Amino acid sequence: MYIHIGGDISLLKKNIIAICDMDNTTISKWTRQFLQYAEADGDVINVSDELPRTFIVADDGKNKKFKIYISPISSATLLKRSEEDGLE
Repeated sequence: MYIHIGGDISLLKKNIIAICDMDNTTISKWTRQFLQYAEADGDVINVSDELPRTFIVADDGKNKKFKIYISPISSATLLKRSEEDGLE
């Protein structure tokens, strides 16, 4: 099933690797570096112009490569969406 992550973007639940809160995870130097490298490789997709609250790491389903989606939706809301009936 699909999870709407903001903008016009929905991801297959089985392709989602991680849902991370921006405020809590970007404190780490390693996370910031991970995001910088992904952006330099063109693997970061902003789904909205709104304030980013979450980043989602997802398998692209093709080349065994990942993409990072920057979402304005909170990680708690995305977790609830993933747990709704019919999505597991």
